Amino acid sequence: MQSRFAPLSRKRSIGSAVSEQIVIERRFRGPTESGNGGYTCGLVASFVDGPAEVTLRLPPPLDTRLRVERADGAVRVFDADRLVAEAKPGEVDVEPVDPPAFEVASKAALPEGDLDSPFPQCFVCGPHRPPGDGLRIFAGPLHDRVVAAPWVPTGRHTGPEFVWSALDCPGAYACGFGERGVLVLGRLAARVDALPRAGERCVVVGWPLGEEGRKAYAGTALYGEGGRLLGVARATWIEPLGLA
Repeated sequence: MQSRFAPLSRKRSIGSAVSEQIVIERRFRGPTESGNGGYTCGLVASFVDGPAEVTLRLPPPLDTRLRVERADGAVRVFDADRLVAEAKPGEVDVEPVDPPAFEVASKAALPEGDLDSPFPQCFVCGPHRPPGDGLRIFAGPLHDRVVAAPWVPTGRHTGPEFVWSALDCPGAYACGFGERGVLVLGRLAARVDALPRAGERCVVVGWPLGEEGRKAYAGTALYGEGGRLLGVARATWIEPLGLA
């Protein structure tokens, strides 16, 4: 099926595969010159039916037509001949933690965001993004290495790709982003159960799931009002060499 998140897509056949195109607009950046990991994963996951696992192979380029090839249930995204990301159906093998009340999450959140962040323009957690532009999800310590933040989505940020976005950065802070150095998203498996409503008082939580060498693992969950689970994810974060 044609992804409704890729209005610039054009289909063409390559053997038994189907090729389409997507563009990650600059406003959805994470680092200055590449796409936010959660948003990018959500965009790629829109080509997979149901829960998906997306692996980022390269920093996703911005404002570039990326070729999406689908075959046998798998998805691969290319910048010319360079593999940027790949996705496949996948279950999320984490049990979400209980959500705090909106007011409790608000107190836990960093009041002005992470002012020392190396990615101040990040679409999800960048403190330099004005309200209504970025999501401004500023996860802070709640208890026992669990982080939390409130989020009230605008009408333009209620699609599945924005649930994936919200499930991104809080996981990095649960893994000690900043304290242990820079972390970048390597893989995100997520399940979207429901979509938030514009103006709904949502809560995002993140918690660590262990680490191995330069890799750290985290679970995240997004809740709407009344504690309804909107989405849950498991992430693999990587500490790049030379960027600590």
